Amino acid sequence: MFVDVYSKDGEIIEQIEVRDDIFAIEPHEHAMHMAVVAFLANQRQGTHKTKIRSEVSGGGRKPWRQKGRGTARAGSIRSPLWVHGGTIHGPKPRDYSMKLNRKLKVLARKSALTLRLREGNILFVQDFAMETPKTKVFYDVMKNLKISGEKTLVLLPENFRVHYLSARNIENVSVMYADKVSTYHILSHKKIMIFKSALDELQSTFSN
Repeated sequence: MFVDVYSKDGEIIEQIEVRDDIFAIEPHEHAMHMAVVAFLANQRQGTHKTKIRSEVSGGGRKPWRQKGRGTARAGSIRSPLWVHGGTIHGPKPRDYSMKLNRKLKVLARKSALTLRLREGNILFVQDFAMETPKTKVFYDVMKNLKISGEKTLVLLPENFRVHYLSARNIENVSVMYADKVSTYHILSHKKIMIFKSALDELQSTFSN
C-alpha cells in the first residue's frame, strides 16, 4: 500500500510504501479490546487496603457488662458496626496485572493502526531538522497539517530528542518513540503523526 508523505508546510511531497500486513489487515475488535483492558489493568498499583477489626487500634476490652444495662451486648468498641470500627470486606492489596500472548498483542496493534489509517487519521511526515527545542515551531507544523487542537499522538524515531522536547508541552498532544507505542495509545488519540524515519522503527517491531 502506498501512502502520502507531507512536508512540514502541509504539502504532499511524495508517496511511500507501507506494509500491508500492518496497515491493511482486517481489524480484530476483540484483540484491540483485550489489549486496552490489559494495558489499563497493568497501570493499577493494587495497593488499596482497609483495616479489619483486629487491625484498628483500641477495643481490647469489653466496653460494658453483658447484662443489666438494658442495651445491646457489645464485645469491642472496634466492631464494624461502630464508628471507628474495622471495615467489613474492604479492599486488600492485590495484583491486577494481565498477561497477553505476543501474537494477540501484535494483532491488536496492527488492527489499531489499520483502523486509524482507514479513517484517514494517520499522517506521515517528512523528517525536518530542529536545532533547539521550540514548541511554537512544532505547533506551527501541526497547524500546517491541520491537526492542531486535535488529540494527537506523535511518533518519533529514537534520536529525535529535540522534537520530543518541542512537542511534549502542546495541549492534547502525546509524544512517544515509535517502537514503544501500544494499542491503547493508538486508539486513545484521534490523529497520529508519524515521522518518515519513525515508520521504519515502527514496522521493525513487528515480526515478518
